[in-house]
Amino acid sequence: MHRKWRIKWFGVVGLAAAGGLLFNLASCAHDQELVSITIQPGTETFGASNIPVNLDAGASVQLRALGTYIHPPVTKDISSQVTWSSNTPQMVTVNSAGLITATGESCGGTLISATVQTNTDSDNRSSSGAIITGYMTANVVCFTGSGSGGTGPTITVDFAGTGSGTVTSSPAGINCASTATLPCTYGFPSGTMVVLTASALGTFGGWFGSCDAVSGETCTIDSLTENISVTATFD
Repeated sequence: MHRKWRIKWFGVVGLAAAGGLLFNLASCAHDQELVSITIQPGTETFGASNIPVNLDAGASVQLRALGTYIHPPVTKDISSQVTWSSNTPQMVTVNSAGLITATGESCGGTLISATVQTNTDSDNRSSSGAIITGYMTANVVCFTGSGSGGTGPTITVDFAGTGSGTVTSSPAGINCASTATLPCTYGFPSGTMVVLTASALGTFGGWFGSCDAVSGETCTIDSLTENISVTATFD
C-alpha cells in the first residue's frame, strides 16, 4: 500500500516538474527584448539656400521607428509605441505620430528622438527595464540671399550682444536666427518699404545701422533703393 502511494507521489512530483519546465521554456520563448531603435529616414532636409526660411513653414515628413529585438532576433515597426521629441521645436516640431514639420522660424539642424520609456517584451512583460532611444537629424537650410525671390537691393541683418533671438521682415523675406552661421541677407524690389521686427529670447538691446525709423523692436526702411546693413542687438 505504501509502495503504491510512493509511486503515485513521485509521479505527481514528476508531472509538476515537467510542467514547470515547459512553462519556463514557453516563457523564455516570449522574452523578446528591445535592444535598439532606428528612425527612418535618418536625415531629412527642408528648404534651400535660395528660399527664405519662412517659406519652409508647413513642410513635413513622416518618420518611422523600427525596433530591433532579440530572443528571437526580429525588427518591428514601433512608431506608435515610442515617445517622439524634438530638441529644437522652434525649428522643427514632431507630433505623437512621428510627423516632423518645419516651423519657418529658424534654420540649422536639430535632433529628433524616439524613446521607449519602459523596455518590455512583445507580451508587455518587463524585460531589462532599460530606456531605449533612437535619433535622426532634421535640417533647415539657411537662406543666403541669392537666387530667385531675393532680387533687388538687399538688406543684411547682423547680430550683436550675448543674447539670442530672431529677426523677421514685412514683406516676407528675412527670417533669421542670431545663431545661424550663414549671412542673413535678402533682396527686395527697389523702392519697397521694409519693416524688420526683432524677437528676443532675452532682452532686446536695440537697432543700429540704416533704419529710417526705430520703435521698440521694429526697424523701418522707408524706401529700399540700395544695399544696406542693420544690426540687431540681443542681450
